[in-house]
Amino acid sequence: MTSTTTPQPAIRVQNLEKSFKDLHVLRGVDFDVAPGSIFALLGSNGAGKTTIVRILSTLLRADAGAATVNGFAVSTDPLRVRESISLTGQFAAVDEILSGRENLVLVARLRHLPSPGRIADDLLARFDLTEAGSRRVSTYSGGMRRRLDIAMSLIGQPAVVFLDEPTTGLDPEARLDVWQVIKELSAQGTTVLLTTQYLDEAEQLADRIAILHQGRIIANGTLAELKQLLPPATVEYVEKQPSLEDIFLALVGNDDVRETIGKDKS
Repeated sequence: MTSTTTPQPAIRVQNLEKSFKDLHVLRGVDFDVAPGSIFALLGSNGAGKTTIVRILSTLLRADAGAATVNGFAVSTDPLRVRESISLTGQFAAVDEILSGRENLVLVARLRHLPSPGRIADDLLARFDLTEAGSRRVSTYSGGMRRRLDIAMSLIGQPAVVFLDEPTTGLDPEARLDVWQVIKELSAQGTTVLLTTQYLDEAEQLADRIAILHQGRIIANGTLAELKQLLPPATVEYVEKQPSLEDIFLALVGNDDVRETIGKDKS
């Protein structure tokens, strides 16, 4: 008889709280992220998504609660956490004066890795940037810059990648390119925590989705599990299943969010 053990979460968040003066941003947040999975943290602007990412990446200290990343406590072992992660923010952190290849070589050298040129060439090929590798980043499209930014974040092979609204401002084609990159990361065993306000992005990418509203997780599950939170689909001529947008709006019940989502779709 053999026994199976459940792997420890790649990310564990327990009762996380954070305030800025009188503004209570996080009010007791709890969630786990399984290794090698894509976890989407979905919420409107100001819900606290970026605050959670900043705490998990050791850029901000929580007021209360606990968090571990790759088995290391964020509060007491920040160096080991930083060695385990990479962070890509809402805007590409690339040097526009340098070429794409030079950006990658620079990061590899800063991480004191051997063969920085080989690392750069491998990543350029992996992200379909080889032909543009010798060009200045100032000539890149938004999608190319975002792919380069994610490539830079993968130098050193981090176990956990934080992507904070990675497709903000990208056109539809560039968004699809970034989505494919994220799927490939997960397929190769990297754990991805993705924050987004785009419902279709969470629906397309995530293994699990947590909806963050007013500083609390109000729902957490697979897309199929979240759909069960709404009444069963009505059958007319065809069965209409609730979309993630239906679930989000039903749970949040915020007219402002409805207006925002409507603008995104226009």
